[in-house]
Amino acid sequence: MSGVRPGTAASRSGTGYRGGTGSRGGNTASRGGTGARGSRGGPRAAGEERPLTSVAAGDRHRGEEPEHTPRLWHVTLSVSGARAPLTEVRRALEQLAHDHPFLLTSRYADDHAEIRYWEEARDLHDAAAVALRLWGEHRQTAGLPPWEIVGLEVIDRATYHQRIAAGYGPAPATPVGVHPF
Repeated sequence: MSGVRPGTAASRSGTGYRGGTGSRGGNTASRGGTGARGSRGGPRAAGEERPLTSVAAGDRHRGEEPEHTPRLWHVTLSVSGARAPLTEVRRALEQLAHDHPFLLTSRYADDHAEIRYWEEARDLHDAAAVALRLWGEHRQTAGLPPWEIVGLEVIDRATYHQRIAAGYGPAPATPVGVHPF
């Protein structure tokens, strides 16, 4: 085999680590490793490679969720302010829903509204940051009233489904779209 340093065995992972003695000498047992034991804990013959374990792409250890993997978060954003004509509030929320089809349900009155939707984000902080910008960033383009955010709830998908199963929270049969309170 070309490209393999003397005293090391080639491995599929390309690391050249055997778990025993290598080109640097010494036994890994003195460094807290497995020493010259085999995969089942018994002695390993001189020169025998330690079996490698591979993990397919996308596989995770049980209970492990990498930080960079996006998750789904259920967001409820509540806004409130001075009274505005109902027809204008409805039209603005419909425009917001048209511009951003991720919106599930919007409920409104002449002085407050609630928007519910799913957000894909790395963590709760990212999902909340996006939600807190939503109203202000789309106020001009959708013609939203100059209301302020008065409430925000961000929960993960599992918590949302637990609440629904326990009979808490909005019923999943709530129609999608823009509706008066």
